[in-house]
Amino acid sequence: MKMASFKEIISTLPRREGWKDSNNDFFLYQGFWCSSFFIEGVMSAQQNFQSQPSDIVICSAPKTGTTWLKSLTFAIVTRTTFDDSTSPLLTNLSHDCVPFLEVDLAQSSTNRDPKNPLLATHVPYSSLPRSIIDSSCKIVYICRNPKDSFVSLYHFIARRLVFKDMKPLALEEAFELYCQGVSSYGPYWDHVLGFWKANLDRPDKILFLKYEEMMENTAVYVKKLADFIGYPFSSEEIKKGLVEKIVSMCSFENLSNLEVNKSGKRREGTPGVIENKIYFRKGKVGDWENYLTPEMAARLDSITLQKLNGSGLTL
Repeated sequence: MKMASFKEIISTLPRREGWKDSNNDFFLYQGFWCSSFFIEGVMSAQQNFQSQPSDIVICSAPKTGTTWLKSLTFAIVTRTTFDDSTSPLLTNLSHDCVPFLEVDLAQSSTNRDPKNPLLATHVPYSSLPRSIIDSSCKIVYICRNPKDSFVSLYHFIARRLVFKDMKPLALEEAFELYCQGVSSYGPYWDHVLGFWKANLDRPDKILFLKYEEMMENTAVYVKKLADFIGYPFSSEEIKKGLVEKIVSMCSFENLSNLEVNKSGKRREGTPGVIENKIYFRKGKVGDWENYLTPEMAARLDSITLQKLNGSGLTL
């Protein structure tokens, strides 16, 4: 199927005004809202992407700890080639070290570095290419408290729009859309639940992580992550403090202060150009308290309880 027919299919989908990001409306594809640019990528990946058994797929909804998880996983996988003074993470944004399925690999799975088994996606579990679901590759999913996730997403899009000299949506308007499930790759709760249920069915294939727990005990989770993806730390490496070195190299403080993440740009020369620093704001747990009224927080909590009811998952 060609791009033209993807566009034709997308034009028939339910449509809502988006968050003004890139002036794009959102379309409802396979139960999730997304801009047409990303839906074309998802459709193309569903048709063309061939997963390898050695693949490690980092999955997340936007602004739930993706940049950090990519950095940690990349550092774990490449630790025998690079150390904390030579890692590509020191001179490249982590999104450039780990290709994005629906953008970088949508047309073909062949333009990948054969030495790098990592790829990342925001695609919901139910819309992943069959080859990922059916192969023995590993999936690592990270989720985050919806209140912090919303605030982070709002600021990310607002900063992108300011960079393009455009006026962001008011926080209250964006909040209303988010509560209705209208956000990039939303409804957020459905995204999380898809991976949660898949993780319960296939714990050997899917590792389900919570941002807050990882922040609290990063070294423990780095070891758990390394074990799960098949790159366990040896007792020698643990003795040498390698886990702590990776935690420190990939910390928010370190990454956000690197020159590449202060002044670099991503996808320069395309409409999707974005300043690297926009990926780093605070990374704090509980920052939502500075932005949401008690009523807004209570409303999100109530939606979360209702959506996750009976699943065994709490956020």
